[in-house]
Amino acid sequence: MGVVMTATHATKGDKLVTEYAWQGAKRGTRRRDDRAVLLAHGAGSDLHGAALLAVADALAAAGIPSLRFNYPYRSARKKAPDRPKVLEAATREAAAELAKRAKLPPERLVLGGRSMGGRYCSLVVGAADDPVPALGLLFLAYPLHAAGRPDQPRTEHFPRLDLPVLFASGTRDSLGSRAALTGAARKVAGPVEFHWIDTADHGYRPLKSSGRTTDDVLAEVAAVSAEWVAGL
Repeated sequence: MGVVMTATHATKGDKLVTEYAWQGAKRGTRRRDDRAVLLAHGAGSDLHGAALLAVADALAAAGIPSLRFNYPYRSARKKAPDRPKVLEAATREAAAELAKRAKLPPERLVLGGRSMGGRYCSLVVGAADDPVPALGLLFLAYPLHAAGRPDQPRTEHFPRLDLPVLFASGTRDSLGSRAALTGAARKVAGPVEFHWIDTADHGYRPLKSSGRTTDDVLAEVAAVSAEWVAGL
């Protein structure tokens, strides 16, 4: 296991993000100190989410450090996500924290995460004003649209994403079908790669008829993610 440190103490006036989990290279592996990955959680999860843990472990095995964090509402033990401006500011803050801990410039960091977290990483990178530089964007089930609103795709910033992007999504994702996501990704300015998990839904749960389990899918997503990051 890599070394994990979690800071959970904060006082009034401190930064938005108060809980982090840093995971370094797995002992005995060749360290890749030229890159690091920020992993942001989905709306209904936190920094201990199964997908983030699986990816962090795979990165550690590849010698790549990662940093997970909780958005403010999760640290406050609330269920409803913060306002968009707070989520964006927290994502920027966490990216800066990763640069500080990894001792790397922003251009050597991969930003991403599950669903909402991945989307907000893309929003700060693709911001019209003051965009955050990055090495790549890792989308673990990108939420192309809100539930039941396929006519309102979240792609306005895609043309400003001039960097490598990996979409890892299930073929049954109700927040972005394969056809819709493939079409929308054509707007991305940088090189795009897809990894499709057969029969998996937005939560990476496959159909029982596939003979696979969610753990199988998470292991696959983690391996693909680590390989992609290592190849950037």
